[in-house]
Amino acid sequence: MVTGDHDRSQEASVRSPRDRAAVRAVPIPAEPPGSFDKRRRGGPTTSGPTARRASRSPLDHPIGSRPVGDLVQPGARVTVIISDQTRDEPRGAFLAALQKRLPSVDWTIAIATGTHGPAEVSALGIPDDLLASSRIVNHDGHRGTDLVDLGITSRGTPVRLHRCAVEADLVIATGCIRPHYFAGFGAGVKAIFPGLGEAAAIRTNHALKAAPGSRAGIVDGNPCREDLIEAVDLLPCPAFLLNGICAPDGAIHAAVSGDLALAFRSGADTARSWFTVRGPSAPVVIASDVLPVTASLYQAAKIAAASVPLLQPGGILVLVAECPEGIGPKVVVNEAIFRIGILPRLPPGARIALVSGLPANEVACTLVEFAASVGDAIRDTPGEVVIVPRASQLILEATS
Repeated sequence: MVTGDHDRSQEASVRSPRDRAAVRAVPIPAEPPGSFDKRRRGGPTTSGPTARRASRSPLDHPIGSRPVGDLVQPGARVTVIISDQTRDEPRGAFLAALQKRLPSVDWTIAIATGTHGPAEVSALGIPDDLLASSRIVNHDGHRGTDLVDLGITSRGTPVRLHRCAVEADLVIATGCIRPHYFAGFGAGVKAIFPGLGEAAAIRTNHALKAAPGSRAGIVDGNPCREDLIEAVDLLPCPAFLLNGICAPDGAIHAAVSGDLALAFRSGADTARSWFTVRGPSAPVVIASDVLPVTASLYQAAKIAAASVPLLQPGGILVLVAECPEGIGPKVVVNEAIFRIGILPRLPPGARIALVSGLPANEVACTLVEFAASVGDAIRDTPGEVVIVPRASQLILEATS
């Protein structure tokens, strides 16, 4: 069962250096009643009655599974996986809801960092009592002594996962189901792998982003997603899912729980209907989002990948991202992300420019162009402008 309301889309407001007649905006999902505070600007919603109700209700109606409290005995080792600070998610609401169902278990809270590096634990919204009483695992995919070899997938991805998942009596994967530019959607099995996987193994899987089916919104026939599912199927202990379908500011719009595959598929169907947006194509596409997506070029690549479907041949895609954390790992950004996953998707003759707080000499080391402002970026490209706010949240389809 999927809980939550579903609203129609509304047109985004636009500002542009050009005549407004030449500017069009793609519609963005409307704010679900009761889930947004319109005064807030970014930051995860980690508590509050809406978040708590949305995350509690699906636990009463799990899909394809017994209730989570019936899956283990008192004293059982339960590993709950949460996202790191690169995801704007209501981690506190997830944990609080699970704590009510699992009051007498041995808690481990594992932070799914993947290849992101150590998390800022204080920024994750973990309730103080759980922070004090639980084992906290800040995953490091380069620390081999923490990893257990489980085998290899049919596509050749080695599966090495943190032992806190492998040795648990129950693993609970949390997260928000949002469009992901090559894994189809975030959340689901991604909390386990790549979340708690070995860095080298993650890179092997992520090379599948070049495959035609590895696209936002696609689950069946997505080589990357199918490889992740196969990897997590090697986990020797049972797994349970608690996922939200979150509004752009992190508030829970709907939620699902239960079997890792069945509950996720139900949530993905809801997310696909919510986040799929049709918009006009144009020679100029200006795309942005909010922190933490715009924290670095490494993260802001999601904006580029999401917006490419609206870009016309010979056009320019302008990424507006402050990048206060810089480029990110340059080799990964250039080779594993842009050269493999984004540049091949561009229409002929198109290019990407970055408007950020970074100096020109730093951007020159990347595969995108430097632009001091949006006006500078689009000055030499005539024609209509399409603006895409909250780009990483959308599955975009061109109408023309």
